[in-house]
Amino acid sequence: MKIEMGTDFPAYFEAAYPEEFDLFSHFEVGAGIPSVLFAITTWKENGQPNVCLHAWSSFHGDPQGFFAVMGNLYMHTHTFANIKRDQVFGINFLPLCYYDALVKTIHHNEMETDELMVAGLHFEKARTIHAPMIEEAFLQMECTLKDIQDLSGARQAAMVIGEVVHLAVSDEYATGYAPRYGKDGFMLLVPAPQDLVTGKPQQSAIATVHIEKYD
Repeated sequence: MKIEMGTDFPAYFEAAYPEEFDLFSHFEVGAGIPSVLFAITTWKENGQPNVCLHAWSSFHGDPQGFFAVMGNLYMHTHTFANIKRDQVFGINFLPLCYYDALVKTIHHNEMETDELMVAGLHFEKARTIHAPMIEEAFLQMECTLKDIQDLSGARQAAMVIGEVVHLAVSDEYATGYAPRYGKDGFMLLVPAPQDLVTGKPQQSAIATVHIEKYD
């Protein structure tokens, strides 16, 4: 037996917070699919660094190009405006120990705020693009804007695609699996999986990767 749902909002679903289902599809919490967490970095129009903690993305390509496909980037944000204006952005992967620091940038993101300073993180100059990078990141990607698509047409969130033009990996993460996969490696967002029987909400979770098998 499977519990099924369609495009109509399930009337028995309870929101975890008042605006939850104004921001997210019920499929988001119905599926509860994890995705990697990272920090997007851009310059604000006034020259202050912007940091955006983000998930809902994939990374893939072919010999002709490698792409960061970032879903659900809200169109009212500094990050979206900065990417549209400058046509570039940085992607920074940090371990779980920096999660709380990155969350501070969600609550302190005014135009005049240096969001790296708010998080207690350090600026590193990008090699190929005009964007700030995060020194503490174990993996950095420098991206040029390839495409923006408002898939739903609601002018709320967009899919932003960047082409990766430069990659940097910290020495201690450059020899294979450890420590890239584990508590000191990639963070993943587990979006609050709704109880599909009762409709009760649950908390989101932050996970790391545990290798079970080699292929």
